[in-house]
Amino acid sequence: MKIVSACLAGIKCRWDGESRPCQKVVELVRQGKAIPVCPEQLGGLTTPRVPAEQKKDKIFTKNGKNVTVQFEKGAKEALEIALLVNCEEAIIKSKSPSCGSGKIYDGTFSGKLIKGDGVFAKILKKNNIKVFTEDEI
Repeated sequence: MKIVSACLAGIKCRWDGESRPCQKVVELVRQGKAIPVCPEQLGGLTTPRVPAEQKKDKIFTKNGKNVTVQFEKGAKEALEIALLVNCEEAIIKSKSPSCGSGKIYDGTFSGKLIKGDGVFAKILKKNNIKVFTEDEI
């Protein structure tokens, strides 16, 4: 069983109220081989919402609100789901402050990428769950 970003499964849960369907992820969910989660929604954030980026170990919205607590809560909740179904792999949204793996936006809302992992990606890796983005499958 895999855990996947809900936006990649076609669920409209992104900050802008849209999805970013990845056909391979949609198929895995349809086949019952993957469970979609949105850590940001699980953390209590609304959809749509003000975009957020990671700056050091904190997450801030574009208008300056610190939403680190919600991101951390959502990552823990999503991890619990992954552990419940004995998930060994995750396919999550690249560049996201939650799900980005290897590269994330730099916190300036300028589109610049830096090395790093989103909050959910970090917690998955700490729990020995292999992380892939949609660009790597």
